[in-house]
Amino acid sequence: MQMHQIRYFLALSTERNFTRAAKRCGVSQPSLTNAIIALEQELGGALFQRKPIVALTMLGHAIHPYLDRIAENAQHAREAAQAMADVRTSPPMPLPPVRPSYP
Repeated sequence: MQMHQIRYFLALSTERNFTRAAKRCGVSQPSLTNAIIALEQELGGALFQRKPIVALTMLGHAIHPYLDRIAENAQHAREAAQAMADVRTSPPMPLPPVRPSYP
């Protein structure tokens, strides 16, 4: 399972339309469709009912909260990494002068 497949799954479960989900993800509709098919093959079943309308199957409903959590955690990791990068690139704080200690 790859992160782009998770993003596509979540977009499609929100949009309920392959073309709109692909546009939302910035990819072509065939790329999104192929990624969803590959995810379905990996998970062993259909995630979406395609006709008459696009809707989550029972398997899709079952895995949705897990994939949603993965996406949220990935976003938190990106934010934490960015915060660390900001700290590393900020100018160092000056140290207070060292006073000699006398016994």
